[in-house]
Amino acid sequence: MSAPKYEILRTELEQMISNGLNAHAALPSERELMARYGLSRMTVREALTRLVDDGLVYRVHGAGTFVSDGAKITKSLTLTSFSEDIRSRGMEPGSRSAEMHRIEADATTASVLNISPGAPVVHIQRVRTADDLPMCLENVCISADLVPDDFRLGEHASLYEYLEGIGRGPVTASQTIQATVLTKEQAGLLEVPPHSPALAVSRVTADAQGRAVEQAKSLYRADRYDFHVTVEKARRR
Repeated sequence: MSAPKYEILRTELEQMISNGLNAHAALPSERELMARYGLSRMTVREALTRLVDDGLVYRVHGAGTFVSDGAKITKSLTLTSFSEDIRSRGMEPGSRSAEMHRIEADATTASVLNISPGAPVVHIQRVRTADDLPMCLENVCISADLVPDDFRLGEHASLYEYLEGIGRGPVTASQTIQATVLTKEQAGLLEVPPHSPALAVSRVTADAQGRAVEQAKSLYRADRYDFHVTVEKARRR
């Protein structure tokens, strides 16, 4: 019995990848594959889905399918810090290129953190790593009254652990995830080619009293990180 058509195409694409396609290189589009192999769109999509499931490629909505350079970390959408998430997978979290400055809150940040425009905030930018591999470019703003003047985050420090220690640990969050591409500077920090796909995650967290604690904007490597969501159908009343 001959193999299904999608399996034959998957084998062809695996061979194409093994013959020298670099990480993050784009595969031919669905339309190109349909024309080249005389297959239906459904068959092509099934073959690509199998490759995604195998971790060989990843998809970016509106951009195409790209060659992966290794296994992804899948994050469930529960409120955990980056450090907690990485440690739960048996890896060591870390940071690079950490910068921290006291700046004046702009109107948007002030509204999010419920402080006055121009009030001091601490802005933290760092590259988050897992086993020393760059995963995420993180930008965080918290109100300056939560940290002393000499506050510093060490290489392996968790901001959430510090906030929990002062009784302001985040317990709820509002989060938005969008597809994007990296600028040359961002790609350099994450060690991927310019214009590589990424996941832009905007998060606002609040403590147990509902007080806003953190405004975070992070860029995750799309080839190494994805998010898992479990949803339920609303029950009829």
